[in-house]
Amino acid sequence: MKQPMAAPIDDAEIKVVGKSGQISIGKRYAGRTLRLERFNDGRIVLTAVRMVPESQLWTIEEPHRSRIERGLAWAAETRPQETDINTLLKRRRTNRGPSRAR
Repeated sequence: MKQPMAAPIDDAEIKVVGKSGQISIGKRYAGRTLRLERFNDGRIVLTAVRMVPESQLWTIEEPHRSRIERGLAWAAETRPQETDINTLLKRRRTNRGPSRAR
């Protein structure tokens, strides 16, 4: 795995690994998902991550990601307005032909 550029350190602490092999990193990370990276030189790096369920992976792949971003931008710029249901139904009928009973 390619190593990213090192970010400036905000805080550093010395931790002692207990007999059970655990360390406490504080309540700030309680319940969070972390990626653990072990390097050959002995460094261990924990990075907070968020996981994407497999069923939602399509939302971060192209072309879907761009379409979602465009839709969100449109929604942020466009004021909501009342829908005229009759106009909407007329438009549906003209686009699909005569309505059929199901």
